[in-house]
Amino acid sequence: MGKQKQQVISRFFAPKPKTTNPSSSSSSSFPPSSSSSANPHHPPTPPPKITATVNFSPSKRTLLSSHLTSSSPKPSKLPKLSPHTHNPIPTAPNPSLHQKFLQKLLEPSSDVPEPSPSSNPPAKFTPLEQQVVDLKKRYPDVLLMVEVGYKYRFFGQDAEIAASVLGIYAHMDHNFLTASVPTFRLNVHVRRLVSAGYKVGVVKQTETAAIKAHGSNRSGPFGRGLSALYTKATLEAAEDVGGKEEGCGGDSNYLACVVDKSVALENVDGGVDSGIEVKIGIVAVEVSTGDVVYGEFNDNCMRSGLEAAVLSLSPAELLIGDPLSKQTEKILLAFSGPASNVRVEHVSRDHFNEGGAFAEVMSLYENMDGDDLTDHPKIDTDVKEQSTIRLGIEGIMNMPNLAVQALALTVRHLKQFGLERILHLGASFRPLSSSMEMTLSANALQQLEVLKNNADGSESGSLLQSMNQTLTIFGSRLLRHWVTHPLCDGNMICARLDAVSEIAESMGSSKAQNIEQLDAEDSFVTNWKPELNYILSSVLTTLGRSTDIQRGITRIFHRTATPSEFIAVIQAILYAGKQLQQLQIEEEGSKENLRGKTVRSDLLRKLICTASSSTVIGNAARLLSTLNKEAADKQDLPNLIISDGQFPEVAEARMEVQMAKKKLDSLISLYRKQLGMRKLEFISVSGTTHLIELPLDVKVPSNWVKINSTKKTVRYHPPDVLTALDHLALANEKLTITCRAAWDNFLSGFGKYYAEFQAAVQAVASLDCLHSLAVLSRNKNYVRPVIVYDDEPVQIHISSGRHPVLETTLQDNFVPNDTDLQADREYCQIITGPNMGGKSCYIRQVALIAIMAQVGSFVPASSAKLHVLDGIFTRMGASDSIHQGRSTFLEELSEASHILHNCTARSLVIIDELGRGTSTHDGVAIAYATLHNLLQQKKCMVLFVTHYPKIAYIRTEFPGSVEAYHVSYLTSNRDMDTVGMQSENEDVTYLYKLVPGVSERSFGFKVAELAQLPSSCIRQATIMAARLEAVVNSRARNRHGKNWLLKSLVTDQKKEAQDEMLESPECLRVGWSPVLEETNGGAYQKFFINLKAAIIDVDDPVKSCQYLNHARSIARELISR
Repeated sequence: MGKQKQQVISRFFAPKPKTTNPSSSSSSSFPPSSSSSANPHHPPTPPPKITATVNFSPSKRTLLSSHLTSSSPKPSKLPKLSPHTHNPIPTAPNPSLHQKFLQKLLEPSSDVPEPSPSSNPPAKFTPLEQQVVDLKKRYPDVLLMVEVGYKYRFFGQDAEIAASVLGIYAHMDHNFLTASVPTFRLNVHVRRLVSAGYKVGVVKQTETAAIKAHGSNRSGPFGRGLSALYTKATLEAAEDVGGKEEGCGGDSNYLACVVDKSVALENVDGGVDSGIEVKIGIVAVEVSTGDVVYGEFNDNCMRSGLEAAVLSLSPAELLIGDPLSKQTEKILLAFSGPASNVRVEHVSRDHFNEGGAFAEVMSLYENMDGDDLTDHPKIDTDVKEQSTIRLGIEGIMNMPNLAVQALALTVRHLKQFGLERILHLGASFRPLSSSMEMTLSANALQQLEVLKNNADGSESGSLLQSMNQTLTIFGSRLLRHWVTHPLCDGNMICARLDAVSEIAESMGSSKAQNIEQLDAEDSFVTNWKPELNYILSSVLTTLGRSTDIQRGITRIFHRTATPSEFIAVIQAILYAGKQLQQLQIEEEGSKENLRGKTVRSDLLRKLICTASSSTVIGNAARLLSTLNKEAADKQDLPNLIISDGQFPEVAEARMEVQMAKKKLDSLISLYRKQLGMRKLEFISVSGTTHLIELPLDVKVPSNWVKINSTKKTVRYHPPDVLTALDHLALANEKLTITCRAAWDNFLSGFGKYYAEFQAAVQAVASLDCLHSLAVLSRNKNYVRPVIVYDDEPVQIHISSGRHPVLETTLQDNFVPNDTDLQADREYCQIITGPNMGGKSCYIRQVALIAIMAQVGSFVPASSAKLHVLDGIFTRMGASDSIHQGRSTFLEELSEASHILHNCTARSLVIIDELGRGTSTHDGVAIAYATLHNLLQQKKCMVLFVTHYPKIAYIRTEFPGSVEAYHVSYLTSNRDMDTVGMQSENEDVTYLYKLVPGVSERSFGFKVAELAQLPSSCIRQATIMAARLEAVVNSRARNRHGKNWLLKSLVTDQKKEAQDEMLESPECLRVGWSPVLEETNGGAYQKFFINLKAAIIDVDDPVKSCQYLNHARSIARELISR
């Protein structure tokens, strides 16, 4: 017998496909969820692949088929379709389970016409399914997780998605495909679905068994309602899933809303920016921290400003305010591509015209008096909150119009999640761009690899990764903002540098030891230095091991924190405050001697005072005294709040529970008398309480309910006990509800402390960043830069500068370079040199050192003296945007245009190989013109890398301001006669050192060898290059010879004419003046003018003598020549 065949049965267990029949679609699946439309980059979710393998012989298959066809009568009408595959199923009268299986196994694969809608009776839903259908109609774009017992279940298309994303089993149950997950894994599965880009809703039971038994819904299903919504931007602030098991962790999760408006602007310069531009409004909210960024700006057709803003914020979710221009939407959708996993949702802003947006935002403040200010009337903080509200309203009124529209859309979106309170009470609004900070463009962030490397897009190998030595998650988030927004105020930069220096000295560095030796007589000064670092390190290390307290206090503000999380966050803040108080920072205004201070830096003192404020410590201790930590750890909500009169309703509910227990316990005396048993007691068995256990021979009233029994005893519940137990359960439910309400009120009262707690956490985050910069400077031997103020010329002086990222990789093998730029001297360097010689590395390192200095960090150099720059602009690399219809060369020129329109005399511009995307002549011309404009119009600091040596000729137009440099190299000895093969025969050693001069060679063939191009290609290219070079040199020699001959001929002819002219007396005539002016620099002309004047002025002998003497001196000078 031959080998049996195998058939994979996937259709037998496959879920129901979507049918095109609208009348029957509701019985098999929900309408298509718009969550997929809100996330257009996710492909349609395939059904879960569930397969089984069945072995059978061909003869057996034939036998089974014939048996089924013979036993099944032919249908007289359209056959019934399989609910899984829509293939016809042979019908049989009362078929057995085995026959059903075989029918599904052997059903034909040919398609048949769909039955008419009238032949399908309407589906009959179970009560639970009807609840789900109703919820799905209300929330069509939400993936619903429905609480059913100890599981969360998915239904219909949601089950298909969950099976695909979570890798769980989906099966048919009644009318719907369904899948489920256990309740205790809610956190994990919600995070996975949200990370996949879905909007997830959790549906919970709104009543317990005890309440349901006493309500009107005794016989119906449990009431259910949507209790929480989750997306990527709101996940960390939402209830039940807070934490960082799986998800974004310490990254920022901004919700960014973008709107725009077309405006017509006339641009005098023309170019790319001329014509119609757009005005863009943006609001980005970090719901989990309360950070709100807003801005409105004009942008060009390339949307370079929007690209920079989005890249800097890196939002997890985008709200697109329709209608939106196509180019703006294209940029946003490109950012939220499949690789980025950013969720996109479209919202309409039509109803926000003519003041509607402002009214929507102001609606936040309408109900505040009732909701937030009267929960705790004993706390006298209403005046402060009213002042905060007034300032908030004034700030919103001063916001630009489009920013208000974006804020209104954000408010309406967050109302779905119940998180809108953060915008009117707990948010810290800051503008997108500020005069105190430098806003790096998208090109600068990408091409300098500030946040991510260009290889794989990860943080490894970026400037942020090399600088990040923070110990806390919230400190890491703040350092990211510092790096992407360097300071533009010299005093603030110096304040940070002073703080970093002091912390570094307290770590025992060599500089600190020298200071200690100088001040050896003062023992107090030598003792405080290690104490500062020890306390900071211990506090930050402890906070780094605990929960994210910045997001924790915001979750408390949102009233989504659990009791254990609340206690952990407040205890961490209390611990940090008490530890920092050991530094004994005096309050401002105290006249303490500087030498007696434990901390000298004003910035450090301010931050430590804020983090260790006595108000914060007192409020933290007061809040913790209200809660029972053991009950919080056990999630025992009824015993959580220590009643001290603050919540009288909790004390009343507890009293009712105690009275119900007392009444229940008092019943035992009645049964003792009734049964004549003095030692009778209630017992509890397997969770069932207040049982009366009696021997088998004891007779009891007939209305006693038998619960269980053993061989010798029977356990009963008398009717009075059942009634008392019912009352006790109801009292416990009421206590739970009361405690939940009290807990919510308690969390609402935290809003009065939120601002000061947030300031304390922000101060700790700043201390973490400063400590990180100090650790960086000590571990990598960085030096403190000298910041030059505005009264001095713009300058960049770096001695032995190093690339902060490559230095870590190469360590001692990295070759440092000097940089010397100054506005009143040399402010432009034209850099040439061979490929892979280190040109791009050099200009990047100058830009990165400037960024680090303005962040407040020490820099990788032996010394550095820098002016405060207002911008760093880059044009490096080659890239295109095919999806936006932009070629590589257009990208180059767009970036160059952005630089020319936005840089100033206080900017640093680095340009790498501009013009290489087109022909040589056009590229050289465009590069030359761009550099000429920067030097003549902008006069900014410029580092210009090129492979066009002719561009270096611009030095003649700007002497002293422009110099040419090249990266040095060594080549092996070669035969100069074999010019055509020199590139193939010689070896090149790159020295990576910047030296004056222009490099005439690029050694592109050596790079071709490294790239492992075929040797035949390299050989042919070498021959071709030699021929081209010979032709060019020949033309140059011919041109030089012709010019020399022509010049010599003209010189001889001119000399003969001058001799003839001087020999003739006609030279004294008026018409010869131009000829004399060209002769010997005009000396002959001056001689004859003086001689003529002496002849004319014969009446005045004195003047005539003066003219003659002057003519004589000129004649002597001509003779001496």
